[in-house]
Amino acid sequence: MAKKSAKTLFSCQTCGHQAPKWMGRCPDCGGWDTFAEEVIASAPTPGTGKPSRPGRASVPVPIDTVTVDAEDRLGSGIGEFDRVLGGGLVPGTLVLIGGDPGIGKSTLMLQALYGLAHAGHKVLYVSGEESVRQIRLRSQRLGTLASNLLVVSEIDVEAILAMAADIRPAVMVIDSIQTMFHPALTSAPGSVSQVREATVQLMLMAKRSDITIFLVGHVTKDGAIAGPRLLEHMVDTVLYFEGDRNHVFRVLRAVKNRFGSTNEIGVFEMNDRGLEEVTNPSAVFLSERPVSAPGSVVTACMEGTRPILVEFQALASSTSFGTPRRTILGLDRNRVALLVAVMEKRLGMQLMGHDVFMNVVGGVKVDDPATDMGVICAVASSFLDKPVAEGTLVLGEVGLTGEVRAISQVDARVAEAEKMGFSSCIVPATNLKRAAARNGIELVGARTLSEVMEVLF
Repeated sequence: MAKKSAKTLFSCQTCGHQAPKWMGRCPDCGGWDTFAEEVIASAPTPGTGKPSRPGRASVPVPIDTVTVDAEDRLGSGIGEFDRVLGGGLVPGTLVLIGGDPGIGKSTLMLQALYGLAHAGHKVLYVSGEESVRQIRLRSQRLGTLASNLLVVSEIDVEAILAMAADIRPAVMVIDSIQTMFHPALTSAPGSVSQVREATVQLMLMAKRSDITIFLVGHVTKDGAIAGPRLLEHMVDTVLYFEGDRNHVFRVLRAVKNRFGSTNEIGVFEMNDRGLEEVTNPSAVFLSERPVSAPGSVVTACMEGTRPILVEFQALASSTSFGTPRRTILGLDRNRVALLVAVMEKRLGMQLMGHDVFMNVVGGVKVDDPATDMGVICAVASSFLDKPVAEGTLVLGEVGLTGEVRAISQVDARVAEAEKMGFSSCIVPATNLKRAAARNGIELVGARTLSEVMEVLF
């Protein structure tokens, strides 16, 4: 008899949707030309098929009888990295870190492992993209050589699991998850099935053995971590390493964290010795601020519990075209357009005949509504060609009627401005009533945009 041909399915490489035949567009995520053919395994595969016999279920217990020891986090020796994680590494967690190629993901992981190894913890670095000799050369350049830092070049998930069970490291890094291969599946490494199965096996390993596992993920051209979106739901923490390879500053941001805040960021500077943490980002972002330049305004945004002073630069220039341009970098384009419309209606500034360009200095992305006043003051300063007084900080959320609304954590923002040498700060009048008295900085309350314009210009 002729041998029965293997059955195949077509899987979307973006969201994991499966179909019996090839489709040009995925009906779930809407991606074009994302389907790839995969062979269905004849035998049940771990984590995907039904088990051959029923497993032994765990016994449910009342939640109030569960004993919880004091939370003992592992410190990596990198303060900015531990801050983003919520104070350190929690044993048994699965962390997914993504970023553009060459942004410094592997460098950050190697430096974090070195800090843990230097503290006496046994750590394991598994690379599917580099040989052991290449890892040694990079580690020697970064100065991260330690006897407790074990390295291996392997892509077989079963071999890695057996290795981890034998070595019992405290922390393990998989670089990268797209290179991992499970022999029970016939699809190629990097496919949806392989990435999903490898992540499931590593997740079970982390939860059962209390090993903290970092998964380094590739990023697509849209900025999302490659592979099915299911990965971000399976892991405990998702970190994104942001920044431009042409700039020295990098920002580590948490978009999901079951054991800490998702608003914290860590700022790093890239040099020939690797990544160095920036403990005072405000001083760095304001170090080259021009003096008495129209269109330049300083405001304060909150990233988790940390206030950061950032500089907004705006340029309003007349245009000869019917539709003016709105080019925005680092801010929400729709939010800036809304604020420009408020300026036209409430302040009488005719910006419809002007192109508006805005930039957040340092490559930072700001989405705090408390910085609305900074956007309006920067555009107004450029439009009127009048600089904002040196040493002045502006804060406040702006409504559609032109009112200045109260913001949160105003004391922390003002304290940071005072520490950086600012002499005056414009805040919402509602916040001024509850703000703590300060001798080193003058607080000016404002209820409407007209009052702010009178004070500044």
